[in-house]
Amino acid sequence: MTTEPPPDRALARRQQIGRHLRELREDRGLTQIQLGERAGMDHKTVHRIEYAMSDPSLSMLLRLAAALGVPLADLVA
Repeated sequence: MTTEPPPDRALARRQQIGRHLRELREDRGLTQIQLGERAGMDHKTVHRIEYAMSDPSLSMLLRLAAALGVPLADLVA
């Protein structure tokens, strides 16, 4: 198991997804706590994804998209 940091492009993509997630959440007037409850995850997880501090799984992204009422493609666009 390697502990090397991800390539720059992977970090940039995580940051892009996080910014878009935050925009969608704020457009709907939701707090991180409310989105976390809707998606069945802790608000701290939402925070870590929004600020590119963690690498979200496909399952997490699908749950967040559903909680926001958007297709996955819109979330990761």
